[in-house]
Amino acid sequence: MTRLTKVLLPVLAGAVAGAVIALLVASGGKNKTIVEQVAVPSVNSVPTAATTTTRGLTVNQIYKMDSPGVVDIIVRSVQPGQSNGFFSTPSQTTTDEGAGVVYNKQGDILTDEHVVAGASTVTVHFQDGVTARAKVLGTDPSTDVAVIKVNVKPSELHPIAFANSSKAQVGDPVVAIGSPFGLPETTTAGIVSAVGRSITAPNNYTIPGAIQTDAAINPGNSGGPLLDGRGQVLGLNDQIQTSSGSSAGIGFATPSNTDVQVANAIIAGKKPQHAYVGVCLDPSGAARIARSTGGGCVNGPVVAGSPAAKAGLVPGDTITRINGTPITSSDGFISVINNYKPGDTVTMTVITPGHKRIKVKVTLGDRPTSSPTGG
Repeated sequence: MTRLTKVLLPVLAGAVAGAVIALLVASGGKNKTIVEQVAVPSVNSVPTAATTTTRGLTVNQIYKMDSPGVVDIIVRSVQPGQSNGFFSTPSQTTTDEGAGVVYNKQGDILTDEHVVAGASTVTVHFQDGVTARAKVLGTDPSTDVAVIKVNVKPSELHPIAFANSSKAQVGDPVVAIGSPFGLPETTTAGIVSAVGRSITAPNNYTIPGAIQTDAAINPGNSGGPLLDGRGQVLGLNDQIQTSSGSSAGIGFATPSNTDVQVANAIIAGKKPQHAYVGVCLDPSGAARIARSTGGGCVNGPVVAGSPAAKAGLVPGDTITRINGTPITSSDGFISVINNYKPGDTVTMTVITPGHKRIKVKVTLGDRPTSSPTGG
């Protein structure tokens, strides 16, 4: 069954901090704020390979080098039927599509969490036509990263090296490979349009450090690689901002440094952990805790029982430094907190609503499953 899901809704970025950022998500699931292609792939699709030059390698060279390490992922999910008195509805099977990156010779493959969320079966198609069932090894909705595992011959696996996403600069050339609209191995090229963007994770937390690109990314590209000029993975293609459901030249990839950190934890059998403060920040200007409930602060500006509440932070407080690092925005706050682990204690320099400068020690918690600030 082939189905195209197009749900275009703005979503709010919750977080360790709850900064409000409106984006549109490109996803492979059902009941999400998503834009995603759900079509059975053709493994014989002809790839699109440009021949323009990137820094060091042409797009054609990058495609030839890396495409064997990019897989097409088909996900089938079963929606249970419902019974209500005299009426009942049968169960339904949905089919979604995304892409993935071979991570190592042990059969681990990285993709987006939203591609495999709720999967009943996951099937991986390799470039040479080999097909294999995959097991979902683990997922992290907070970063939209998942690891799936296949049991195939090592000769079938062509891992792609991951770049240091913190080195990305505006104007750097990039190449995206994926399965937009059911066309595996499709290749597009562009540049890094911006760095340090914040995007919204499937569980409404904020993913900092995202890479923005003008390379064409469409439904079905989710989980595929955004490659730098050397052919290394700069991030996993994750979202698009659009009003039509198709690429408008504003796409986002999760940063490779985060992808690798989360993937290594999952492969090691550990639960990815993320530091948590428990405040909802005003989206405009400085890192100021909102003054009232609303605008996404469903559980209030300071979540009851959170590390922030225990430390005495209150609505209207403005955080200007964390352990001496200047904080000038909500995004900056989220990015800095993201560098710490649950259990770490940080010193925050705070300007109170009464304009007093104080220092507050906050012992960071472990992020709840979903954003308690509502987005």
